[in-house]
Amino acid sequence: MYYDVDTIVEGGKTKFVARIQHKGLGKSRIISGTVLSIVDRRAEAQIETWEAAWQAKCQKEKEIKQKARSAQEKQAEKERKFEEAESRTEEAEHAINEIKNTLKATLTINDKIDWDSLIDRKEFDKPAPLYNEPAKPIFPPCPPNIPEPDMPRLSDFKYKPKFTFLDAIFKSQKEAKNDLCRAAFKNDYKNWKIETANTKIANADRIKKWENERQKIADNYPLSINKALEKYSFEHAAWLKEKNEFLKNQSQIKVEIEKRKNDYLQKSSDAILEYCDMVLSNSKYPDFFQKEWDLDYNSETRTLIVEYVVPPPDALPTLKEVRFIQTKDIFKETHLPEKEREALYDSLLYQIALRTVHELYEADTADALDAIAFSGLVTSLDKTTGHNVTACILSVLARKDSFMHINLAKVDPKACFKSLKGVAASKLSGLAPIPPVMVMNKDDRRFVECYGVVDSINEGTNLATMDWEDFEHLIREVFEQEFVAGGGEVKVTQASRDGGVDAVAFDPDPIRGGKIVIQAKRYANTVGVSAVRDLYGTVMNEGATKGILVTTADYGPDAYEFANGKPLSLLNGSNLLHLLEKHGHQARINLSEAKLENKQR
Repeated sequence: MYYDVDTIVEGGKTKFVARIQHKGLGKSRIISGTVLSIVDRRAEAQIETWEAAWQAKCQKEKEIKQKARSAQEKQAEKERKFEEAESRTEEAEHAINEIKNTLKATLTINDKIDWDSLIDRKEFDKPAPLYNEPAKPIFPPCPPNIPEPDMPRLSDFKYKPKFTFLDAIFKSQKEAKNDLCRAAFKNDYKNWKIETANTKIANADRIKKWENERQKIADNYPLSINKALEKYSFEHAAWLKEKNEFLKNQSQIKVEIEKRKNDYLQKSSDAILEYCDMVLSNSKYPDFFQKEWDLDYNSETRTLIVEYVVPPPDALPTLKEVRFIQTKDIFKETHLPEKEREALYDSLLYQIALRTVHELYEADTADALDAIAFSGLVTSLDKTTGHNVTACILSVLARKDSFMHINLAKVDPKACFKSLKGVAASKLSGLAPIPPVMVMNKDDRRFVECYGVVDSINEGTNLATMDWEDFEHLIREVFEQEFVAGGGEVKVTQASRDGGVDAVAFDPDPIRGGKIVIQAKRYANTVGVSAVRDLYGTVMNEGATKGILVTTADYGPDAYEFANGKPLSLLNGSNLLHLLEKHGHQARINLSEAKLENKQR
């Protein structure tokens, strides 16, 4: 099972949201947090839990099906359906009891963040590569010599003439036979010498060929050793690099967690918000509950503002009982009546408010919170307009000194909420909006008023020699025209350009949008990789979804190489002119004029 992690930027803060689902179980969940590695581990843990439940369910269904194949198949099938009805009833009762005990479920849990548990202590378990030494060379055996032919001898029987009675009378005839035998011997002897010489040559050639083959094998063995060593060295270097990167990543995570812990204990506002976000992320609710919230912290009043998105009434389970009607072979479902559903919903929301406050106070090890303002927001369909609307339907300001003396295990959630002077309609299921007790301030003080520039440029305007502040406002205007069709807006930061941000675009598109950091470089020379690195650091620091660097010049190859694969866009002078032309504006860029003007200054 795979899952996607989205990066959401809200109020200048980055939140990672993992949406996971299990089609077999029909369950889905959203897990969010400000630390990506923590979100990943929680998502993986939830997937493992679901997969174990799915395997158990499959195994149970398999066992039930096996029973159905027996000789008593029909009876077993009825029993299975009775068991299924009973099981579904138990699940329904469990789901309703989970809602009824939403508050009590957290009272036995320590909500403090265990910083040590966030550190990745896994060992690098990939085995190191082994050196495979080549097999020792096997030399071919020395070939046997070709046997030399037997030397003919005059005394051999074949060279002895056969005389007759007449040969004793005619000596000339006898001598002629002797001559023939001697001639045959001489011829055979001559051939023997030739054949013997050829045999010696053949044997010598065979020996030489064998020696050459042996030498070739002997020479190749060191080469095979070198190749094996090179392969081992390459594989070992790659393994060592992977191991070092693994350990480096672990070390970086540990350092980052230690830094976050120290920042929290020193009561840094951002660290407190991140810590509280982790506390709420760790809080386990039923699967139907899609957890979502927004946080703000006032360090002067030590007050945490929580805007918590609570589930709408139709998100709650309503199944009460399932019965199997044997005579009709059907399942009959009984659901909670409307009044019980409304009472259950109201109780849940009051419990969520108290539970959220309790978890945050219990986890407040830095003693950074004196008060918590909780507002429950719900998104539902407005039947008068046909659109979804989000409204606050309950809100409470709970002070720590008084809240910590409440015995939550024995309170009535609604009565406790009212005793804290919480504000809510008499019936929460009616989704009647109420004003929250405290509202977040989401303004960025760095933004300054904008002024128009783009209408004053023409074909003769050299962008490379513009005033730098005018150039930034020009960039703001052209990007505003680019984003305005989608409902976006672009703002320019103050002259100090705090954090390296010249302009910020807010694109409301739910897929490609978010917070976009824009930097303007009115340069006459090539922009180096350091400027691109700075932009990337700013994107990470701002929690933005993307960064755009615009220059009147161009970028070096190392700049493009660094930006590759990152949420960065590099626009050179040509791109800028094209963007201006796209929105009906003309200008020019002459870098030589800009360089000459810079020298004269």
